[in-house]
Amino acid sequence: MGRGHASLNSDKLENTQALVSLEGLSAGYTGPVVGPVSFSVQPGEVLGLGGLNGAGKSTVLRALTGTARVFSGRIVRAPRLSIAHHQQRPERPPELPLLGRELLALLDADPHPPALVQPLLDRPLSRMSGGQYQLLQAWACLNSKARLVLLDEPTNNLDGTAIEALGEMLATLGPGRAAILVSHEQAFLDRHCARQIEVSPWTG
Repeated sequence: MGRGHASLNSDKLENTQALVSLEGLSAGYTGPVVGPVSFSVQPGEVLGLGGLNGAGKSTVLRALTGTARVFSGRIVRAPRLSIAHHQQRPERPPELPLLGRELLALLDADPHPPALVQPLLDRPLSRMSGGQYQLLQAWACLNSKARLVLLDEPTNNLDGTAIEALGEMLATLGPGRAAILVSHEQAFLDRHCARQIEVSPWTG
């Protein structure tokens, strides 16, 4: 009985503490390109990252996944935090004849997407348009088991109907999960983000 209560309390704690916190982060590659930037992401939140082109929004996301270098400040992650990253230009597996449903299985994502995505399940990735592949990847990330989803310009190549479907996908995040959203579509950010953070290029 005692252990059952301990487990419930642990689950409650995981759903209330920040999934990730950036504290004075400056990040980049051979040198810093963005920062310092500070923010936290809470469970159940969709946080928008704003800023001018080249401000370093994508670099912030890459710092979270470890593919960009942290030069100063720090990233504090919740224990056992898992991350799904929808990149700005998602790469298709080269010369691999995967169907849409096989990609979802590889990414351990929900195999029952919304109506707009369902026709893509039995289509080879090589025969999808850029927008179709973008939407399938977004669904895979948002419906994976990752607690934190990073969406870098997910509206690229999408028409109005697909952008609307993407917004509905964002609404499927459970209370223990969160997303960080980068988009040049300000109206999309305003509509779907609980709050927005502006990032700036590193000035030294």
